[in-house]
Amino acid sequence: MFIDVLSIVGLTVLAGACIPLGGLLASFERIRPNWLEQEFRHFVIALGGGILLGAVAVVFIPEGRSSMGGSLLAIPAILAGGLIFFLIERVLGLKRRESPQLLGVMLDFIPEAAALGGLAVVNTEIALLMALLIALQNLPEGFNAYRELLYLKGHSSRKTLVFMSSLVITGPVAGLFGYFFLSERPVLLGSLMLMSSGGILYLIFQDIAPQSRLDRHWGPPLGAVLGFCITLFSHYLVI
Repeated sequence: MFIDVLSIVGLTVLAGACIPLGGLLASFERIRPNWLEQEFRHFVIALGGGILLGAVAVVFIPEGRSSMGGSLLAIPAILAGGLIFFLIERVLGLKRRESPQLLGVMLDFIPEAAALGGLAVVNTEIALLMALLIALQNLPEGFNAYRELLYLKGHSSRKTLVFMSSLVITGPVAGLFGYFFLSERPVLLGSLMLMSSGGILYLIFQDIAPQSRLDRHWGPPLGAVLGFCITLFSHYLVI
């Protein structure tokens, strides 16, 4: 048990650390010329969206349906997830403050970390894959969230990085919740993964995909394809 807890804390901390790491990368001096900086930022946004889409298609929906025994209840669970993420976005009002990437970071990181904790006992290989995918998606999301937060009133570079670093602790908390509460409740674990899938799909098409588009540029769409392929390759490596 102690080894399991230690592993969950270690994996979720490392995955969460990619949030401020992405912010740190974004804090470096701007790329020149300006068109290249724009292209790179949109590429990173699309890359994060591709990884999220891959995580949904390769891990969350297959594993969620499996945990629920292939039940058709998977469909309303996915729909419920999309609706819940929509309601949270409206309540928080983050879209009006132009920081949907921060919303995306937290709304997918917390349930994913909880699912990771629940899977640590049931399926160690999938838990490791999930930790890798969380880290991969947190990096570009952290990069983009930093840029969004920095432009808000009262957010300096240092203050933004400190705030993003404080989000790391939510990973172990959610992971341990999943370990102690969800590992022996496969239906709940599957429901959480499927609801997360619905929420992630909502965020991709509501916030991430529209931001990634750049007129007359091919880099961002290829970033989305590359992100999906990274997820698929990671799945092959683990499985």
